[in-house]
Amino acid sequence: MAGTVVLALLLLLAGTVLPGGSTVVNSCSSAAEQLCDFTCDCSDCSDENQCGYLRGSAVLGTPFTCDFEEGDCGWQDMSTSAYRWVRGRASLATWGTGPHSDHTVGTDLGWFMATVSPPAKTTATAWLRSPVMREAAATCEIRAWYHLSGSGLNQTEQPVLRLAMAYRDEAVGLWQSPERGGEGWHQLVAYTGRLTGQFQLIFSLTQPPACEVELALDDIVFRNCGLQEPRQQLCGAQESPCGQGSCLAWHRFCDGTDDCGDGSDEDPESCNFFRHCSFEQDLCDWKAEVGQPAWERNTSLNLGTAYSIPTRDHSNNSRAGFFLHVGSASAAGASGPAQLSSPTFQATNSCSLVLYCYLHGSTTANLSISYATKSTKYLVRERTGDLGSCWVRERVDFNVTESFKVLIEGVASGAGTVAIDDLILSPGCMQAQEKLSTMLPRRARAGPCAAEEVACDSGGCISAELACDFAETCTDGSDEKRCGATTFEAGTGGWHDVSVGRLRWGVQRATETADTVLTGAFLGLQAGEGQMVAAAKARTPLLGPSGPACAMEMSYRIHGGPQGFLAVSIADHSTGTTRLAWHMPAHGSTAEGHVRIPLGERARPFQVELLGLVDLQDSASAAVDNVTFVQCHPNAVPPGAAELTCNFERGMCGWYQDQSSDFQWVRGMGQGQGSDHTTGLGYFLAADPSAPWSRGQRAQLITYHQEPAAAPRCLSFWYHLAGPQIGTLNLKLRLEGAEETVLWTQRGTQGSVWHRGRATLPATGQRQYRVAFEALRDGFLGDVALDDLALTAGPCGAELSCSFEADACGLAASGQSTWLRQSNGTGTTAGPLTDHTTGTATGHYMVVSTGRGSLPAGQAAALTSQPYQPSAPAQCLAFWYKLSAGTPGSLGVFVEQSGARRKVMDVSTMEGDAWHRGHVTVQPDGDWQAIFEAVGAGGDHGYIALDDLHVSDGACPEPASCDFERDMCGWSSPSDPRLHGFAWGWKSGVPLAKYPGPEQDHTLGTRNGHYVHFDTSVLGPGGITARLESQHLPAAADSCLRFWYHMDIPEHLSSGELRVMVHSASGRRTVWSVAGHRSRGWRDGAVPVRSPSEFQIIFEITTQRWPMEGTVALDDIVYSAAGGCRSGPEVPVEEKSSSGFVAEMALSLLLAIIVLALVVAGGWYWLKRRGLASGTPAESGPPQGFDNITFRDDKVIISPVPAEGGED
Repeated sequence: MAGTVVLALLLLLAGTVLPGGSTVVNSCSSAAEQLCDFTCDCSDCSDENQCGYLRGSAVLGTPFTCDFEEGDCGWQDMSTSAYRWVRGRASLATWGTGPHSDHTVGTDLGWFMATVSPPAKTTATAWLRSPVMREAAATCEIRAWYHLSGSGLNQTEQPVLRLAMAYRDEAVGLWQSPERGGEGWHQLVAYTGRLTGQFQLIFSLTQPPACEVELALDDIVFRNCGLQEPRQQLCGAQESPCGQGSCLAWHRFCDGTDDCGDGSDEDPESCNFFRHCSFEQDLCDWKAEVGQPAWERNTSLNLGTAYSIPTRDHSNNSRAGFFLHVGSASAAGASGPAQLSSPTFQATNSCSLVLYCYLHGSTTANLSISYATKSTKYLVRERTGDLGSCWVRERVDFNVTESFKVLIEGVASGAGTVAIDDLILSPGCMQAQEKLSTMLPRRARAGPCAAEEVACDSGGCISAELACDFAETCTDGSDEKRCGATTFEAGTGGWHDVSVGRLRWGVQRATETADTVLTGAFLGLQAGEGQMVAAAKARTPLLGPSGPACAMEMSYRIHGGPQGFLAVSIADHSTGTTRLAWHMPAHGSTAEGHVRIPLGERARPFQVELLGLVDLQDSASAAVDNVTFVQCHPNAVPPGAAELTCNFERGMCGWYQDQSSDFQWVRGMGQGQGSDHTTGLGYFLAADPSAPWSRGQRAQLITYHQEPAAAPRCLSFWYHLAGPQIGTLNLKLRLEGAEETVLWTQRGTQGSVWHRGRATLPATGQRQYRVAFEALRDGFLGDVALDDLALTAGPCGAELSCSFEADACGLAASGQSTWLRQSNGTGTTAGPLTDHTTGTATGHYMVVSTGRGSLPAGQAAALTSQPYQPSAPAQCLAFWYKLSAGTPGSLGVFVEQSGARRKVMDVSTMEGDAWHRGHVTVQPDGDWQAIFEAVGAGGDHGYIALDDLHVSDGACPEPASCDFERDMCGWSSPSDPRLHGFAWGWKSGVPLAKYPGPEQDHTLGTRNGHYVHFDTSVLGPGGITARLESQHLPAAADSCLRFWYHMDIPEHLSSGELRVMVHSASGRRTVWSVAGHRSRGWRDGAVPVRSPSEFQIIFEITTQRWPMEGTVALDDIVYSAAGGCRSGPEVPVEEKSSSGFVAEMALSLLLAIIVLALVVAGGWYWLKRRGLASGTPAESGPPQGFDNITFRDDKVIISPVPAEGGED
């Protein structure tokens, strides 16, 4: 009922504008009837713009597409309430709500249409209407992607997305979303059928109250919608010309579809001898056999708008048109198919039947076409499975030597529907005088099995859920024999063709003994009878559940043009998603081989889909053979499943890739992001969020089920988190019967270097467990990598780095009040609004309440680390702290060694509201512990918080000073994603294609030295700045900042500058800047810094336009709090390599010898000519030259070097 109301409202929304003109602006003044008709009449195709599509998508490379990147393509929100459609983007600041990226670009920079302001108390519908379109061909296909997210996906009542068209005074449904849909991007496919004149498309989303489901719509593509252009063709032997000149196969004339586009192939006079039954008046000469189930004549208007019901008939493309259907309701408890029989026909070799079938809503729905002679029935064609919400052409030929009847049988199972329309018999089907008087045989069930059961070949019944579950239940194993694993020698082996176009899959036999992977019978592409232009598709029966190691192996061969391909996808009905698992393009040549396709761990039910597309007219072909499923039983455990220690040199050890997402880990030797950690020449795992067509939210690397652990163990690993905008790496524990827990996490760039991470795996008692590394796509520029995993006995010990995002890292609280780990979003104690690690309210920190009610004056609350082991003569303990305003008390930091406790830092006041960095140098003579002690001061309220503890080797540098050899010394890029800025990276001079930079640092002058860098080519629509910020520094009257910078930016691509800014309570001001250029080596900078209050130093690279190509690097930053910048600037030095230095020394020595010789010669010449010199004194003056750096008050301008021989 609700769907009927929706369609009525659709007509009201569209009907008032259909007679109106179009708003399309075209450059060649095309007539109105030529606008938005999927045909480019203007040379620049401007007549096909703002039509609900643009002339093409620059990103996707497809014509007649709306990707919403350049606007709304003419789509208009027509909603009548606050619930409406708007054009928008994803936001990393609201990660977890709505789409995390668009579908076109795959990042937060791409655009889509989304619904906003969902209803709270009533059901509401949001409407999105296209401009007026014209003249869709019979092959017209609409594809679009929609994204579902939100807690409402788990509710019983789901929102319904519909696509309908306003056509000929009625609103006709084309497609609606399934009853259950999982989170993520889903593709919709709809077919309009032949449309004459004007029509409009309307998307509507009906949402029940308090559902809280968010929907986004993207990448609407119109394929094969334009009519064929008039042209004269030379037709083939089995073809005839259409009225407009193009050629059409004979068997597509008089078939109920306007293939020519001008109606000439369906001319009533030419088709007069064909017997056409559209069921508009009755069943014609056909007879529906009495019984249950039975074929019933009905219309879409009467049947309603349930998901599986046809939205229109085929004859008239109308909701009021008639067809025959057998619904699941009438089939309930029935034991056989609905049967429709024809009159008796004479023996013939030229009788053919065309019909249009509809199978939707069930994976086991079935339609068969047979013929019967007396008491024998012969199957001619069978369709099984879900063909989608469309009418599909089917055609069969009869070559029978005696009188016969045609039988059409339908079985609708579950919630599915089977329907037929437009039965067309060719003139060769001559009705016989006599009638077949014998009882027509019905196809019956094999054995006395109930509706939800299947029969074993050996007798007996089993639950349908136990069929094709990779475990033999029938005594003869027949429940696993027709599940897709086959050599095709005895038939399809369970594969069923669900093609809707002019290609289909069928069993064939090799006709030659050529050297090929195909032997005997195989499944190959052949000509199909459908009216669409689409890839052929075949599916297995419902499969599952499957285990983590599950894979499908098969042989394949493809020969064809560059547009051809073979592919395997997985339709997971438990999540409502379909993922591409394997793709083999034809490349205009022959490709063959044997492939293993991971299917992974999946709940029941899922299906494997085989897709193929080639041009059979060009002698192209595609086929598969020898299909097997390996290690698919849920309990199948491959060898080495318990081997968690892994360097990935020979494989994945006891780890496997989760196959439920298209964002995946890839084992390789690097794609420009660096070498492995093990040897520098080996393998590691990497996940790149910007990989083409990665749209998934997470990539997961998971262990197989591990036996219970009686004692804790330590899992150590090496990881990369690199790039200007990279997301999160998590390590999770999945304990049997419990929710997963995060053991370790890191977010944002950590530089293009390997870091060591460790996490303690707790004892699990009697329960099995799994461990998973999870890379999130909450950043889109960079890469995540893993290598050298090692599992050892015992806990890990003290964490050298702790962000408190996963846990308290073993720090123990004691004393009067308790330190708590919390975030501002979930905490119970007053604390900072955001943490330091992520800069968000969801980030975690340690906090203690210091109000007198919690921590009376003079009382202490201590937080003690686990023992740190000495690894260098000096170690640096760094941390970030925050004290509330008012009277927060004091924070004391102690170092305890050999039972002796020494205070190394004390702070009781803090300027401003920011996190501050503290650090102390420890000179250990054995294991040592850090103790953070909060002491109450008697205030009413207050808190002290800690975050981001880090212990490194070597003495701590002075605040804001750094040579970047060990780490970044507290320098960082803002983590707030709302700034749309990018992060600076940290790397060595080793060249990396993905992260370019100088090949030597400044500190060491070698490739092994480190610096910070930024690649300016990423600046653009996603952000025009990249900042590097110091810790907060105390007020300064005469301080100095010195640093070295390196620029490699071509002049013609430079539109930005590098700035040094001072940020304090009074605002942000620029104290130094230099325009982008090629610095030809490291250059130094010195900037006086003065601030009457606490401040930060910020390095910012910024541009006003793009593209801007090149890199900027910084090294050896030295901040002097007193003394100012007394010495002058140094002359820029050129970048030198060791070999270049030797060559330069040799050249210098040679030049010195030449100069010495010239001086000697000149002196002799002067002595010789002294007496002959004229009385005119020679002019003298300062040496001529130029200063390459011109200083101004707050800028440094790099003057260009004059070209050799050029004018001054």
